[in-house]
Amino acid sequence: MLTATVFTDAPERPLLLLGSSVGTSAESLWARCAARLHGRYHVVGFDLPGHGRSTPAPGPFSIADLAAALLELADRLRPGERFLYAGDSIGGAIGLELLLAAPERIAAAALLCTGAKIGEPELWAERAALVRAEGTGAVVAGSAERWFTAGFPESEREPLLDALRATDDESYARCCEALAGFDVRERLAEIVTPVLAVAGGQDKPTPPEGLRLIAESVLHGRLVVLDEVAHLAPAESPEVVAFLLDQHFEELRAAGTAVRREVLGAAHVDRTTAATTPFTRDFQDLITRYAWGEIWTRPGLDRRGRSIVTLTALVALGHHEELAMHVRAARTNGLTTEEIKEVLLQTAIYCGVPAANAAFRIAQHVLADVDSR
Repeated sequence: MLTATVFTDAPERPLLLLGSSVGTSAESLWARCAARLHGRYHVVGFDLPGHGRSTPAPGPFSIADLAAALLELADRLRPGERFLYAGDSIGGAIGLELLLAAPERIAAAALLCTGAKIGEPELWAERAALVRAEGTGAVVAGSAERWFTAGFPESEREPLLDALRATDDESYARCCEALAGFDVRERLAEIVTPVLAVAGGQDKPTPPEGLRLIAESVLHGRLVVLDEVAHLAPAESPEVVAFLLDQHFEELRAAGTAVRREVLGAAHVDRTTAATTPFTRDFQDLITRYAWGEIWTRPGLDRRGRSIVTLTALVALGHHEELAMHVRAARTNGLTTEEIKEVLLQTAIYCGVPAANAAFRIAQHVLADVDSR
């Protein structure tokens, strides 16, 4: 029922399965994002019934049926093995169903532009009826409005809209009906697998509140909101989504991301991540992997000690913006205001009074802000 598209053919590596939105194909939605993954995976997308390269299903199906079909596909590729998963929209719903039905099979999941319940049954019934009567061409204009932000280039819209036009009408309608019956909001707390929830800040069908509910309800959840993205994050922001998937799925990057968020604060790291561009991607990857994944995780110094060393180095080199950030981090890591003062006094002797003078000014401002909260 589900046909695979291999993006990275590396059977010896961990399997990463990619699920698509209703009306798209794996190729149209995921190709540019898959090409930007730095991690070492065997990357395989799949098409929904009657979408892309998949044949139509012989009858109605539910989200649970699609999840079972995906497990069959995974077993054809890697019998009985665990795999990684990322899915957009209905692909995210399939991921949630898998996390509930077969948690032992998924090592980690990323759920994008989706929800534990998507839309209302009446809306899906109306759309299914419209497509059965007039074909998928009848929903192209509405889908373009829901799928894309105003600034998304026309040339990049067309392959996605072409995939919609090529989708089997009855299969599209049955996907709508499957979503009409999907609601796992009351079961989210059962999910223990690490979950990355990625929301589009301009996503109308699945707004950020639904992704926040997922991230806050599962045992190990994290939410990232991409402000300038609507409903098809892998197509609209392939570089950032690839970076997020690498952060979430690769052990060293995942460890680095966790420590970075603990030390610098989740809001700061999420803002930095969301602002990643093709130009800055490799630099952010280097920081996550080496500074936070290899150095800050080493057992030889505790985090208090590492903060003291970092503050001293930043004062000595005059890196004032980084100094402000790491004064906050020092408090997070357990240093008191008095101890930070002692560190800066030490730098006055060994790094110079002008350097320490600037450092005291910056630290006083930051600490006053921290203490006022």
